[in-house]
Amino acid sequence: MNIYQRRPEVEEIPEYYQNYVRQIEGDEIELILDSGLKETLAFLELLPSQKWDYRYAPEKWTIKEVLLHIIDTERVFAYRILRISRGDTTPLPGFDQDVFVPNSDANNRTSASLIAEYKAVREATLQLVRYFTPEMWERKGTASGVTFSPITIAFITAGHEAHHLRIIRERYL
Repeated sequence: MNIYQRRPEVEEIPEYYQNYVRQIEGDEIELILDSGLKETLAFLELLPSQKWDYRYAPEKWTIKEVLLHIIDTERVFAYRILRISRGDTTPLPGFDQDVFVPNSDANNRTSASLIAEYKAVREATLQLVRYFTPEMWERKGTASGVTFSPITIAFITAGHEAHHLRIIRERYL
């Protein structure tokens, strides 16, 4: 296992994602993702059952939808990390969360099934990156018309999760 220690520089992070990365402390991305897994599982397992279907406003997502959005986004980002780390320079498409969420059927799932899926996806992400070389972390590719490196996408993944968990704490509980 090679623990890679480098935060992306601000100029490496597309403006849209900079707020996510700012929420993450440290520079050892594997430890950050592993710590995020543990902290998120602990948080989710303590959520009151009646809160999972709650919306803080009529057009907002439920906690179930937010969690499945986190899962879906991590899957898309992990695929981007895989393709770019392996040297694939094919431009990758974006994805529309406003299409994914309403078509996810999240609200007909149990919280336990969503927690299990979150855990599996994060563990898969960790397995993907665990043995990356520094060169793999630093390769460049294009997704959504923007240039990224796997290290930048990994920090965005962690920050995206932190962002949504903060919103759950502030607006749902």
